[in-house]
Order: sequence, then C-alpha cells, then structure tokens
Amino acid sequence: MKYVLFNPLASSNKGLLTYEGVKPQLVEKFKEFEEVDLTKYDKEAFFKKITKEDTLIVVGGDGTLNVFANNVKNYGVECEMYYCKGGNGNDFLADVKESDDQIIVYLNPYFKRLPKITVNGMTRYYVNGIGYGIDGMVCEVADKMKAEGKTDINYASLSIKLLLHGYKCPMATAIIDGKEYKFKKVWLASAMNGRYYGGGMKIAPDQNRLGDELSLSVISNSGKFSTLMIFPKIFKGEHVKNKKISTILTGKKITVSFTIPTALQIDGETVLNVSTYTVEA
Repeated sequence: MKYVLFNPLASSNKGLLTYEGVKPQLVEKFKEFEEVDLTKYDKEAFFKKITKEDTLIVVGGDGTLNVFANNVKNYGVECEMYYCKGGNGNDFLADVKESDDQIIVYLNPYFKRLPKITVNGMTRYYVNGIGYGIDGMVCEVADKMKAEGKTDINYASLSIKLLLHGYKCPMATAIIDGKEYKFKKVWLASAMNGRYYGGGMKIAPDQNRLGDELSLSVISNSGKFSTLMIFPKIFKGEHVKNKKISTILTGKKITVSFTIPTALQIDGETVLNVSTYTVEA
C-alpha cells in the first residue's frame, strides 16, 4: 500500500494548498495512494501497521520531515520512503536535490544514519541541523510572532535586528570526540548533519550527510559590524573563508556549552533556555 502523509500546517498553514499543488506530480510518479492528514491521524496505530511492502511519501517542510524521521526511527519502520517539497525553507531538499526542478527525493539512503541530539533531558533524531545562539533566538522570537497571528516573518531581517539589538554573546566550550575547544563572543554554534538550515543558509558547506561525522560551525570572536558583514556570505557558504571569525570542526560526538542560557532550534523547532547540548552521529 502507498500512503501520502501531508501536513496542512506546513508552509505557514498553507500546507493543504501546497499539497494540492504537488499532487499531480505525486499521481504521475506513484499512481494510486491513500492520503493521510498528519493533523488527524492516529500516529501509533498508523506506523505499527506499516510493513516492508508499503511505501510512505511525506509532504511538508523540514519540521514535518523531522517529525516523520523520528516516527520512522522510533517505530522501526522499514519500507520505501520518499519526501516531497511542501514547506517554506526546504533545506533538506536544497541539500540533496540533483536538479533545480526536483521536488521528490528517495529518503532511505538518508535515513540509514540520523544523528541524535540530547538537550534539556530530551533525546531525539534530527535531519538537517542544530542551531544554537542567535539562530535559536530568531526561532524563539518568530514563534512569539506566530502566536500573535503574524505570518509574514522574514528570518533574515529578524536575524539582523537581533544581531544589532537584543542578542548577548556568550562564551562557549565545545568538546569534540574528547578534545576541548574554547570560544569567546559566540554568535552561533551549530551542529550540522546537512549543509543548510534557516531557509537556505549554507552554514556547513562541506558537510556530507551520507558520511559518519557531523560539522560544528562556529561564528565567534567578532563585533556586531564584523558579524553583520559576514552574515550575507553564509547563504553561499563563503563565510568559511574568514578564518578569524568562522570555525568548522568535525566529529562523531559534539557537546557545546554556553555561559548564558540561549534558545536552540532543531530543524526549525525551538527549545528554550539551553545551557548545553550533545549530538552524536
């Protein structure tokens, strides 16, 4: 049996319209399938009935894909799986697509190894990356704006506003496979499984999600003006050329601690008041 799981809340609550837009391509590729609304289904009953002969196609953004990945891992699902573009940022798709017009991706190779994050007593899988620092604060503020009914949220401009006014740089300690690193005046410390997060920010340009290590990308030891100048370069991955400000470290197990509790985001989902997190490839 083939199932298409779609999220009406994706794409800023326009997920149903997005799904209807991609449905013709899904019909062309998969012919017949049963539709599953992710806001209405019984998660446990659904995933427990899936067999190796079934096919799952998930439609949504990176947040939807994150939830799907955790369900697949937690329920031990083993079948053919696909992802179809259905969100705003679509960082996973940007990382793995082979052409600009590709919207459907075969998931199984990317789900063989998914990293885990442990933070504030919670452990879960993630798909793209962990944002810690100003990027976590951006998600925190954006969540508050959404709760107030605002839908037109520009994450890039919000980042610049917080960079100039609001974000306080902590010091950070990173332990990577047992080796300790110290950083001063840290703007972000992101543990990446893929190259992109934040709706197109190429924060870890050399990261290979099919490999067996994660990349810790740190922007530190810089003032507001220097950070503001390097910020646009992140979208092309050119920030790494500035070795005084940008540091990329790789490893299988990474722990990052801040001297000031700060919000953190996991594939776009916010976790508040974080002092330390650990990721494992």
